[in-house]
Amino acid sequence: MYYKDLSKLIYRIFKKHNLSSKDSKICSDAITQSELVEATSHGLSRLKMYCERINKKVINPKPKFKIKKISQSIYHIDADKSIGFVAAQKATDIAIKTASSKGFGIIGVKNSGHYGAASYYINQAVKKNLIALCFTNAPSAIAPYGSKKKMFGTNPISFGAPTKFKYPFIFDSSMSIINRGKIRLAAKQKKNIPYGVALDKSGKITTNPKKALEGVQLPIAEFRGSGLAWMVDILSGIFTGAAHGKSVRDPFDDFSGPQNVGHLFIFFKSNLFTNNFSKRMNESIINVKKLPKTKGTREIFYPGQQKYMKYNKNLKKKIKIPNKIKIEIEKLLVK
Repeated sequence: MYYKDLSKLIYRIFKKHNLSSKDSKICSDAITQSELVEATSHGLSRLKMYCERINKKVINPKPKFKIKKISQSIYHIDADKSIGFVAAQKATDIAIKTASSKGFGIIGVKNSGHYGAASYYINQAVKKNLIALCFTNAPSAIAPYGSKKKMFGTNPISFGAPTKFKYPFIFDSSMSIINRGKIRLAAKQKKNIPYGVALDKSGKITTNPKKALEGVQLPIAEFRGSGLAWMVDILSGIFTGAAHGKSVRDPFDDFSGPQNVGHLFIFFKSNLFTNNFSKRMNESIINVKKLPKTKGTREIFYPGQQKYMKYNKNLKKKIKIPNKIKIEIEKLLVK
């Protein structure tokens, strides 16, 4: 299925689940982009979950946002149990407008949900010649360094900067060695996960994705990754008034109430301190790309380059949909 047809299909599903036309398009665009950049753990594999949460009234399909203006450049959004895509897009729109006119924009969000891949929002800011930072927390999955019990989410950090190159510079990474969505996808496809990324509930290393989901994920860079996951929980959870730590509900397994995920968006003009940011940024990329390569390395890529190379390639190809997900989609269409 080509991406335009897929986007229309996802749009129809969200419309059937009582989202407005505008909000359905936001959700379909974000999910389709995840498929185009081959971030499938944040794409169609989550569609059934979003719809189940709407059906069980723990996602509000017609939220009424409460937006509080703290200052000329700072806003706080209560997303009213919105699906994460819609809340994050509202924050992105405000942050872009504010940063473009005032120099910077800081938007805190509470009472939201999982918003897909952060690069979707970061890329919108970069296209407007803005530097962007985005944080979001997630259900507990990572064990703090030295513990065998989970506390923090995979809590991704996302950063983007404009360049004159063909592809944007976007770094988007969870604080776990692999993101939780990939473990869920492996469980769905009955495949093993890499060795050394997760522990089972007894604290032993496991390659079984189901045991990993019952146990804990390991942070990147040992205590450093654990500290970064905690930092993101502070910024997007504690700071914004959202849930944090173990109080963030798992969207797949806990339907007892809304997730109350928090997000923090910080966008600012790239020329705040220097008028030649673009030139200096390009010099940085060129200098890195000219470095001597290790054996077997064809090219040194900058963050975001490979992701958006896939995006351009997949725009012209049919997107493969696993049979299990096809069945889920068919059921969602006959709601």
